[in-house]
Amino acid sequence: MHWQTSRFRIALSRPLVMGIVNVTPDSFSDGGQHASERAACAHCEQLVAEGADILDIGGESTRPDATSPDLSEELRRVLPVLRHAVTLGLPISVDTSRPEVMGAALDLGVDIVNDVRALQRPGAMAALAQHPLAGACLMHLRGEPATMRAEAEIGYVDVVAEVGDFLAARLRECLDAGVQRERLVVDPGYGFAKNAGHNLTLLAGQLALQARLQVPLLAGLSRKTLVGQITGRPVSGRLAGSLAAALAAAAQGAAILRVHDVAATVDALKVWEAVRLVRLESWPDPFTASAPGHP
Repeated sequence: MHWQTSRFRIALSRPLVMGIVNVTPDSFSDGGQHASERAACAHCEQLVAEGADILDIGGESTRPDATSPDLSEELRRVLPVLRHAVTLGLPISVDTSRPEVMGAALDLGVDIVNDVRALQRPGAMAALAQHPLAGACLMHLRGEPATMRAEAEIGYVDVVAEVGDFLAARLRECLDAGVQRERLVVDPGYGFAKNAGHNLTLLAGQLALQARLQVPLLAGLSRKTLVGQITGRPVSGRLAGSLAAALAAAAQGAAILRVHDVAATVDALKVWEAVRLVRLESWPDPFTASAPGHP
């Protein structure tokens, strides 16, 4: 399986790590840490050094109750960072719902549009159409960030089926607009208008969701409230829980993992993949060259 993007045809033979670069003052986990151009560019370089396969750069916080910056502010935040990121030799994603930001980013050579609103805003599909190789990630979100707590309280009859229905409809609209299937990835939207029970049910049903939709699946669970609810840890203490969530998502078919802690996730996936390859009888004995007596 591959993901076609502007400059790269990305192989998905193993779970890939998408490193998060929030160029915002108010993101839930690292708001303000990389808000300046210099800090954000340095963070991009750090995540590349840590082994990121893709960088995802955004200038709008979508945490609960967040308010959107105006267009000029979002462009001011992200364009200089994107301009630097596209020189780093790996696929770059812009995390935005605004067609104007999508178009400006893709004109710079950005590879992927990652839209939490699944290209539903007027002009978003047209912006993607102007770049006929660009990839896109369509996420499930009911309501808006400012209303999604209330939307979670409304609940779902069958969260896996309802998320699947929404994403299937968005995929159909993209395909009808001429966007090839190999350019599309979907995101179940963990934490977006969903409580802990919804998220866990959705995670357990990921394989069925991916089998239904027949496109690669991206999972973003890093440092989220679900991890805190399960572990009792604040955002700053959620590394171990986030790694466990990432591995659970990989085991349930996720092709891309969107994370804050790239180096730790890369290491965890290496161990997970080694075990998987042993089961497939395609991994050499890792202790063949070890000294006698190695445990």
